[in-house]
Order: sequence, then structure tokens, then C-alpha cells
Amino acid sequence: MQIAPARSMAGIAGITLAAWTACVPALAQGQQSTSLVDLSLEQLANIEVTSVSKRAQRLADVAGSVYVITADDIRRSGATSLPEALRLAPNLHVARADANQYAISARGFNSVIANKMLVLVDGRTVYSPLFSGVFWEERDLMLEDIDRIEVLSGSGGTLYGSNAVNGVINVIKRQASDTQGALATALYGRDDRSAAARYGGTTGSGIAYRVYARRAERDNTVNASGQAVRDASGMNRAGVRAEHSGGGQQWTLQADAYDGRIDQGSVAAPSERRLSGGNVLVRWSMDHTDGGRTQVQAYADRTARDQPGSIRDAITTLDLDVQHLTRSFANHQLLVGGGYRWLRDNAENIAPQTLALLPPQRHLDLANIFAQDEIAVAESVNVTVGAKLERNAYTGVEFLPSARVTWAFAPNHLLWAAASRTVRAPARVDRDYYSPANPPYVIAGGADFVSEVARVFEAGYRAQPMAALSWSLTLFHHRFSQLRSVDATPGGLTVNNNFSGKLTGVEAWGSYRVSDSWKINLGTTQMREQFTALAGTSPVGGSAQLGNDPRSRWNFGSSWDLGGGHELDVTARRVGGLPNPAVPAYSAVDVRWGWHVRPGMQFSVTVRNINDPSHTEWGAGGARAELSRGAIAKLVWRQ
Repeated sequence: MQIAPARSMAGIAGITLAAWTACVPALAQGQQSTSLVDLSLEQLANIEVTSVSKRAQRLADVAGSVYVITADDIRRSGATSLPEALRLAPNLHVARADANQYAISARGFNSVIANKMLVLVDGRTVYSPLFSGVFWEERDLMLEDIDRIEVLSGSGGTLYGSNAVNGVINVIKRQASDTQGALATALYGRDDRSAAARYGGTTGSGIAYRVYARRAERDNTVNASGQAVRDASGMNRAGVRAEHSGGGQQWTLQADAYDGRIDQGSVAAPSERRLSGGNVLVRWSMDHTDGGRTQVQAYADRTARDQPGSIRDAITTLDLDVQHLTRSFANHQLLVGGGYRWLRDNAENIAPQTLALLPPQRHLDLANIFAQDEIAVAESVNVTVGAKLERNAYTGVEFLPSARVTWAFAPNHLLWAAASRTVRAPARVDRDYYSPANPPYVIAGGADFVSEVARVFEAGYRAQPMAALSWSLTLFHHRFSQLRSVDATPGGLTVNNNFSGKLTGVEAWGSYRVSDSWKINLGTTQMREQFTALAGTSPVGGSAQLGNDPRSRWNFGSSWDLGGGHELDVTARRVGGLPNPAVPAYSAVDVRWGWHVRPGMQFSVTVRNINDPSHTEWGAGGARAELSRGAIAKLVWRQ
């Protein structure tokens, strides 16, 4: 599916013109974007986050390593997709594998099928039960709808369950009441083109709503020899959101649908990977007079994936989650809840000579109950203890406890520590993967595979010693057992749990306001991994099968308001080399110039990799994608 630029941009222009024509009569006044430099560091520290305790907390008070990417951070970065926006988080390793696929993880184990990060979009889990990870090419969100992204590195198992081993990425969209009026965007770059339209309003009964549609296209990347990798893509997405609040109650209804095509194969034997899906979510909550809160959320999700030469798969999910926060007991904030997920995976083994999931159909239901209590043991000391019991279809009940403590020993200075146990439950590729579909097998599944276990220990210091300066520092140590291995047996290769290991490191970032119009950020992650096979075993491929991670990463950002409606933003990163397969260390600098042409209209130009004609980030030598320097122009119109 090679996309012709002239034809595709004609379609994009048509979408944009139609959106503008439909939206011009709108009377609602759109929300203007707030410049990051208009926010004081104190206001940034007071941003409320929910990822650590499943309740609103000031970022300055949380007992966890959390980095918040705001809507304005995303806008000023020039990011064109969710994975590109995630590069802003210094506690994430983001590596682009081709035009659509990314390897994204925190604290090691990175891979395009990384399986130890839980990803949520407005409270809906988006990982695939095929491999316990995320197909990032399916997460082509409209970035203008995102309010913030909370990136928690470290275990989140007590509240979020298995698979939140190394962290949680929580994407939180803006409320419909904050997106009133019309908006249209058009983007054109060397390899990227997109257009989107959105309209929000309020009914006479006070129901706020918005509808949106987006079309995005990406061209083939090329390898070191200049040959196309054949990964061009086209994605369509549309959705609606409605909400209402009153009398201490709030409800939200939202739905999304998407459809996409991605090139694969070779010039001699081209084919297309087809993706589609949709979801509907309903959430109701009530605030209580004691400061407590009750919330009920339910969603239905359907995804389909047709990958020639591999598999055709359809997954249906129904999920119900209930939680209740009470402050009825002195010095206690008790959160209790539970949930049930009904999941059906229907795989069609279209290439049985290569691979098969056996049995083709699986019921993968998941049930859980949890409790967490935050106790004010002294005026400046809080202790949080909690545990979750979760039952999965493969290993039965798993126990996921945690404990956290904070000490605000001085104004704007917080010390915290945490200890937790979590697991990565088996996925279909761990238990049900065979090659070929009939014996004799080359790969004979993993009938004895059990959950991978992590024990996580952390200590952190968060401070704002002066109005213009703030920082966060976290030391972490993870001990792993029963890690996934592939072993040779007389009946073929099997999946087992014959690795153990440890990981130790530091995450740190800070922000400094040089002046009222200029702000800079600096962040880093440094870590060391050590994995060993159990005595008497020799897993195939060694520990390289666990992931491919740099020891060192650095991030730098600068946001400068030049005056006259002009902005200048610089983001830079230095990523250490990857060991196996070897990928050289690289540096990348992106520069964005933005111009507020007039109220309601913004224009920007972003130049990626301004320091280097091209570099690679992932994959084996020769065939891997070269990411080239390029410019992107974007126009945003609001009514």
C-alpha cells in the first residue's frame, strides 16, 4: 500500500476543508492553549495525578516516581503520535523500530513486544493478551484531546494488577467541557501527513460533548542501503465523548473506532497488515460528604488484526471495575474495590506451517479484589499499605502487596520509599505458541510456564527549594525470578521460567525557570541489569531474549516565548548503545518554531534530527530502519 503523496494530501485537504466549513458557524468559544511558561513551578508541582493511588493527589506529595507530560508539553514538542510524545518522559526508553512500531518500556526489558508496562487510555487497559504488551501502531490518538500523560515507573500491581511490573502509562484525555467549539488541524512532513477535526458543544440539559475524526498517513522508512522497508501506513480514527455533572455525581460516555492498513512483505511479494477495532466506555462517580468517592466503570472493546503470513486474530473484552474511597476513619483514607474482565480471543491460524496458537480460541477471564489504606501516622508522615488478589486463567490467584511511606520533613521537600511484589502473568505466546501447528514441533508451547515475579524496592526525594527550581530523584532496585526463557528439549523448543536477575538504577529530572519566558528541563536514567540462567539450564539465545536496553539515557528540553506570539522549543536526547542486537548510541535534537498567527490560529515548523542526517534506534543491522532528518509543518485552527 504505497501512498501517493499528491493523492493523499488532496484527501487530507478535503477533510480539513469539510471540517472548517462545518465548524465555522459554531458559536461556542474554543479554549486557547496555555503556554507552559505561563505556569509557575509551584503550579506544576500542584498538578493532580491519579496513577499512584487511584485518587487525585498533588504531584509534589506522591510516593512514586511519576513524570507528567502536559498537553502543552505535547504541543510544544512537535510530536505527531503518542509514542513520539512519550519521548518527553525521562523515565521511559522509546525506540522507533519502523514507520509504525515502537519499543517502549521503563526500567529495562524493552522490545517491540515489551510485556512489563501497563498502558491505560482514560481508564481502559489497552495491552494485548497475545503477548501482554501494546501494539503501538493501533494507538493513533488525536493528541489535541490529551490533557496529560502520567508515566509511573516502578510497580503498580496493587492497584492495576499483573503486568504493571515496571510501570504504568496513563493517558488521560480532556473533558468534553474543556473542548468546546471547533478545531481543525493539518500536518505535512517528509514522511508524515495527517488531518483532524473536532467539534464540542453543550446541550440544553447541560450535557457536554465532542466528536472527532482523524486521518494519518506515513511513508515507508528505508534501511542503510536506501531500500524501502515497506511499512507505509494509513490510519482512520473517529470518536465521541459526552459527560454531565451535578449534585455530586458525574457520568461519562465515550466511544472510539479505528481502521488501518500497514504495508509488509517485500517488493516481490507485497501484502498488507489490517487493523481495526472499537470501544465503548461508561463511567459514573459520586462524591460523598466525608470526602470519599465511589466510582463504577464498564467498557466493551473489540480488536481485529489480520497479519498475512502470521495470524488473524479477534479479541473481545468486557470489563467492569468498582472502587470506593472512604475517609470516615480518623487519619485514614481507605480505598477498596474489585473488578471482572471477560475476555475471548479467537485466533485463526492462517500460516500453520509457520506458527499457530493452540487451542485457537481461549477464554482469558480475570477477576480481582484490592484494598489500600493511607494512614497519617504523624503530621508530616504518611504510610500506605495495600494488597490485591487477582485470579487469571493460567496460574490462578496471584498476591500483589505493596507498602509506601512519605515524610515531608520540610516545606516543599518530600522523602519517600516503597516496596512491592508484582507479577507478569502468562500470555498466549507463553503457553499456546507452537511452530508448526502439528508435530514434530520446532516450538512446542509452554505448558509449564508460570508468572514472572518482581520484587521492587524504591526510595525517592522530591523538592522545590526555590520558586524557580524543582527536581525529583529516585533510586530503584528490582529482583526478578521465574523470568521467561526458551529452552531446547527433545520435543522441540519450549517456553519456561529459567532466568532470574536484578536491576539497579537511578532516575532523576529537574526543571528550572531561567526567566518569566524561558524554562529548561533535564532528565536522566542510569541502570545496570544482571541476569543468570538457573543451574543446569542453558536457555537458547541467552539473556538477550529478555530485552535490549541502554545503560544510560539523557533528556533535555527548552521552552522559550520569544514575544510577538512566537515560540522556540528545543528537545534533545542522548541514548546509549543497545547490546544485542547491537545498535550504536545516538543523539537527536529536534527544534520547533511556533507562531500564534492570530487568536484561534497557530502555525509551527518542527525539524527532527537537526544534528544528524539519520540514525537507527532499533533492530538488527542491515534491515533496520534509518530515521532521517525531516521537517514538519502544522496548522491548528480553533473557533
